Amino acid sequence: MSKVMQSVDDRTRLAGTNRLEILLFSLGKDIKTGNEEVFGINVFKVREVLNVPAITHAPDVPAGIEGMVSLRGTMIPVINLAYFCNVMTDVPPSILIVSEYNKNMLGFLVHSVEHILRMDWSQIKVPPTMMANRMGGLLTAVSELEDGRIVMILDVEKILAETTHSEEEEKMLFQGVHAVEHSKTVLFADDSSVARKQIGMTMEKMGLEYISANNGKDAWDQLLMIKERASEQGIPACNLLHLILTDVEMPEMDGYVLTKKIKSDSAFAGIPVVMHSSLSAEANANLGRAVGADYYVAKFNPVELNKMVRKALGELDG
Repeated sequence: MSKVMQSVDDRTRLAGTNRLEILLFSLGKDIKTGNEEVFGINVFKVREVLNVPAITHAPDVPAGIEGMVSLRGTMIPVINLAYFCNVMTDVPPSILIVSEYNKNMLGFLVHSVEHILRMDWSQIKVPPTMMANRMGGLLTAVSELEDGRIVMILDVEKILAETTHSEEEEKMLFQGVHAVEHSKTVLFADDSSVARKQIGMTMEKMGLEYISANNGKDAWDQLLMIKERASEQGIPACNLLHLILTDVEMPEMDGYVLTKKIKSDSAFAGIPVVMHSSLSAEANANLGRAVGADYYVAKFNPVELNKMVRKALGELDG
């Protein structure tokens, strides 16, 4: 696993190039199908890969949470990925992938890790509905490997949402979200269904109209339609659209490339771009600014998102 971690430690070099590295892993052979499928997670979210340490089991935890492990003094929840992906195997997991999502540390139990694969975001596609449903809605993207196998990239946001917040706690997250003074239109892009739902709820509570896109390419296609509509009406696009909110990691076109294309097209002048990402390190914020992003906000805190959107719309100073 030392070679795996060496590659993980070098992961920041690809940011902003519309390329990514995927850590490939297996959850074991499914006794229902006899297949051993390939899964993946963006190495930007991977902090460590290690043999499964001693797990402290706790009562009254949500299904799929095995317990906690102590890693250099930090207690980390351990998630049984096979449970969430509907994979039934009689071989216990031997590897723990420690992931960081928006400053939250999670451990994912897996059967084995293969290697890290470098890919272009254009090779990463939205999963077919049937495949996504079979995996409990956890797939955010898929791609075909050179050997013909399909790698399924998991929606970490959805796993986190299902294991960390009750419905009541989820509602509490939106307390403190303030409405805007004047209704405006926001376009947001995110490949996670959970993130899109959360952003949509925030926009609704703010009294904003919104257009939702599943990834950067989808967002760009919708922006071109807005550009055409504005041209037909003889008005600037900023009269129809007032803010663009984009995730960073997305299939087909990532948020860096999307932002660069927006800022390179004078038709979208005057429309601020806010990057909204679980990759909350300062290095990622700097990359966002390098391609022209006006603001950067970490996922997912509705109150902080509310403040940033109001600031970008000129309704909040500072």
